Amino acid sequence: MATLPRARGPLSDAIVEDLRGGAPVPAPHLLPEAGPLGSGDEELALWVLHELHHRGFDDVPDDAEWRPDLLAVRAGLEQRLEQRWRAHVAAADLPALPVGAEGPELARAFFALCDTDTGSESVARFLQREADEDQLHEVLRQRSIYHVKEQDAAMWTLPRLPDTTKAHLMTIAYDEYGNGRPEDLHAALWARGMSACGLDASYGAHVDDALPEVLEQNNLMSLLGLQRRLVPAALGHLAAFEVTSAVPSRRVVRGLERLGAPEPMVAYYREHMVADAVHEQVAVRDLLGSYVAEVPGSEPEIAFGAAVSMLAEAATATALLAHVRRAQDRGDEVDVA
Repeated sequence: MATLPRARGPLSDAIVEDLRGGAPVPAPHLLPEAGPLGSGDEELALWVLHELHHRGFDDVPDDAEWRPDLLAVRAGLEQRLEQRWRAHVAAADLPALPVGAEGPELARAFFALCDTDTGSESVARFLQREADEDQLHEVLRQRSIYHVKEQDAAMWTLPRLPDTTKAHLMTIAYDEYGNGRPEDLHAALWARGMSACGLDASYGAHVDDALPEVLEQNNLMSLLGLQRRLVPAALGHLAAFEVTSAVPSRRVVRGLERLGAPEPMVAYYREHMVADAVHEQVAVRDLLGSYVAEVPGSEPEIAFGAAVSMLAEAATATALLAHVRRAQDRGDEVDVA
C-alpha cells in the first residue's frame, strides 16, 4: 500500500480530502470542475479512485472501495475517459481486424495492426542511444507507476472469460507472477532493479511526480480490466502490449549496458526481452484466437483495446521524452532520494 498522493487541482483535492476524512465528496453533478486535461487533476482523481480497487491506501479505510458516492464519481470519470479515447482511436484510423477472421488470418491482421507507425519517438531507442544516467532514472520513476502492478488490471478479466481463453491467460500470467516463486514476480524483479539503481522501489512511491499521460495510461488499463463489457478490449490491450514489448526491451538492455546500469535492472529488461517474445505468440494466436472463436463479433473491441495500448504508449512516450529533455536543458539534477 501507499499513502494518498498530493492533489493537483480542485477535483482531485475534493476526492483526496474526502478520503482523508474531511468533507465528503459531493454528488457528481456538484463536483468542482476539474483542471484542464493535461494538468493532472482529472487524471489523478481517477487514478486514486482506481487504486481503491488495487491495493488501496494506508490512510484510507478498506470499505471506501465500495462507497456508492465514490463509485458514482468513478463511473462519470470513466465515461469521459472512454469517450475521449474512442474518439482518439477513431481519429487515428488504424487498421481494423476483419470480423470472422480465424487462426492465421486473425494473427496476421493483429500483428499488422501492432506494426502500425503511431508517429511517436521510442523511449527505448532514446535509452539505447542517448540518455544519460539522470534521464534513465527519471524514465524508471515514471515507468514504475505501471511496473509495481504489471498485469494486475488485466487479471480482473479472468473470471469473465471462456474456459479455454482463461487457460491461455494463465499461461502468460504464470510467467508474470513468478512461476510460483514470489521472488521472481516481475514486480519483484522491478523492485530489485529500482533499489539497485538507488531509486525508491516502494509501491506508489512516484505517483506525486507522475506525468498526467502516465496516469492516464494506467487509468486506461484499470478501466478496461474493471468493466466486464470491455473484456475483449482488455484482451486486445494485453496482446498488443505483449507484441510491442520484446524489441523495445532489447533496446533498453543495450542502453542500460551502455550506461553501466546495475545488473538487477538489466536482468528485469532481459527477462522481458525473452519472455514477451513467447508471450506475444500465446497472446495473439491462443488467447485472442480462442476468445474470437467463443465470442464471435468481438474483433472490433479487441482492435479498440490494441489501439488504446499503442496510442496511449505513444502519448506517454512523447510527454516523457519532452519532460526528460527539458530537465536536461535546464540543467536540473534528478532527485534520487
